[in-house]
Amino acid sequence: MKTIGLLGGMSWESTNEYYRIMNETIRIELGGLHSMKCIIYSVDFAEIEALQHSGDWMKAGQILTDAAQGLQLVGADMLLICTNSMHFLYQEIQSQLNIPVIHIADSTAEMMLGKGIHRVGLLGTRFTMQGDFYRGRLESKYGLEVLVPDESQQNELHRIIYQELCLGTILDQSRILVQKMIDDLKHKSAQGIILGCTEIGLLIKQKDSALPVFDTTQIHAKHAVRLALKMDDV
Repeated sequence: MKTIGLLGGMSWESTNEYYRIMNETIRIELGGLHSMKCIIYSVDFAEIEALQHSGDWMKAGQILTDAAQGLQLVGADMLLICTNSMHFLYQEIQSQLNIPVIHIADSTAEMMLGKGIHRVGLLGTRFTMQGDFYRGRLESKYGLEVLVPDESQQNELHRIIYQELCLGTILDQSRILVQKMIDDLKHKSAQGIILGCTEIGLLIKQKDSALPVFDTTQIHAKHAVRLALKMDDV
């Protein structure tokens, strides 16, 4: 079994989900007392969030690259950045490592294409919904057509993520708002919904959506386990 490095803490709520999902998946695959070989570096999200919103991606990149190099140094065979938004720094981090960084959008796109879905609705932070680093990768590398909520909905979802979900607060009224966003994307002919923030899966489950949902946390974590067990090629 390979060792997975988790670059987490953004937020720890979703990093906790990564740990749970990976260990539950290992239990299913191997049984008995098996558990996931992993190393977690959990940053102080308050520092990262402040850099995100001030636009200081260079400093944020240095913090995450230093952490990623530490994970590599202590034995990680591969790395997961346990957040969609910070894949903004994917190329920078990968360029400083000798181990592969498994891109969350790649894991998700491959699953969607396998299910014949090509027109997708993307929900996430404003950084993820607006930035070319994520949407552009889905479009150029995988040929997906990516739809996003309107600007006011993007702002509301961004608020829900940072002021509620990252703090572990799950509100029914926020679920209703996100369900409205999904319905609007369905009316724009979306075939499926990417939960493109690792916390949104805490709020929205498949039962809450009229469209198939693709929880990036679940997909990313399970893909990493398959890689660790050499079920897929890295």
